[in-house]
Amino acid sequence: MPGRHYSKFTPPSLEMSELVCQKLDNDATDMLIDKWLERPHRPDSYYDWFQRVRERKHAANADARREQILLWNKGVFVPENIFTRTVDTGRLIPLDRTWVTHVYHHRSMKRLTMMPVIFSMLPELMLLRGMHDRGCDEIYVIVTDLKRHEMDQVTEYFQYVCRHTSTGDCKPSVERKINHDYIQLNNTLDRNRRTPCFPQIDLTLRAILHEKRPPFIVLFSHQTMSYSQILFAHPHFVPAKEVYHDFPSGCPNPGCTDNCCELIRFPKHGPEVAAVLCTKKKVRYRYGRRARPKEMCNWIDCDVCFSEEASTSGSTAGEGSSEGSSEGSEASVDEHRSTRTTTGFAGLVCSRCKLVKYCSAEHQRLDWDEHRRVCVKPAAE
Repeated sequence: MPGRHYSKFTPPSLEMSELVCQKLDNDATDMLIDKWLERPHRPDSYYDWFQRVRERKHAANADARREQILLWNKGVFVPENIFTRTVDTGRLIPLDRTWVTHVYHHRSMKRLTMMPVIFSMLPELMLLRGMHDRGCDEIYVIVTDLKRHEMDQVTEYFQYVCRHTSTGDCKPSVERKINHDYIQLNNTLDRNRRTPCFPQIDLTLRAILHEKRPPFIVLFSHQTMSYSQILFAHPHFVPAKEVYHDFPSGCPNPGCTDNCCELIRFPKHGPEVAAVLCTKKKVRYRYGRRARPKEMCNWIDCDVCFSEEASTSGSTAGEGSSEGSSEGSEASVDEHRSTRTTTGFAGLVCSRCKLVKYCSAEHQRLDWDEHRRVCVKPAAE
């Protein structure tokens, strides 16, 4: 249970936070996305990157149904035509699913409009939202005025705290280090007159991680050149290096290749360099969400989950049985069903793209209006 009194070692309650919460609903997010698509300076580095994504072709193998993937196969440059693999359910969904943003800031920042804050990192939030089928309908942002080196120190502190206190009691040596680092950070930020103060940043961030269980949380700084740090609850939620290795840094200089210039610290080089809060497995997490990747029926309203053992046996069964069908994926589900076992049902693989599974032909027909925008034959064919 969250502590009723503020403590560095037990999860606090979000009710204790003195920060102001401003909420941007789904309609506001839709408006920002439309504004971003209509921006006058197109084409830009983001548009060029998505064009490179469009040139990539997926391979025809079972790993393509498990690994992260980003596809733009058909249509114009709009979110509903760009699909990404979710890390929690294994579904292939478009980037047009919006979210509610909760922006926490100090009361002295009330004149700061929060919509430009979200707009400045909108492409990154669209991709991160698309990576999660569930639990990402709400995104949490804490606005500060930290400088870059201070942001690094705060990130290192939260990583250490979450990794060593996520299971409960910690060693005396760990408590001493947490106390020492906390006092040092508090004095440094207080001396530099940063807002919010470090105790409020600490309280709010850990309370959000504990009560809301988001897959990630954003620390945003509105300095002269604003930037942000994305803190992930688990390595499984980090974007894959193979997909995002050449993602734009956000620097206005088109020739910039220095990662230190990144305005939005999008972890394009994988979990090794990302700000991951907890790397332990099989523990009772106090902070963030548990990572439980599944492979589910691609129809959004279906709860059927395919087990790993059954999926392995079903991934090579009868695929491509309707090659060349004029109706594409709608009429080309592999009708060969693997035998039901105690571990579950292998599912029906789309025989055209071989990227998604369904529990029945009926659910595939229901999903066709959305899936048809991405369904193409693999490069190997």
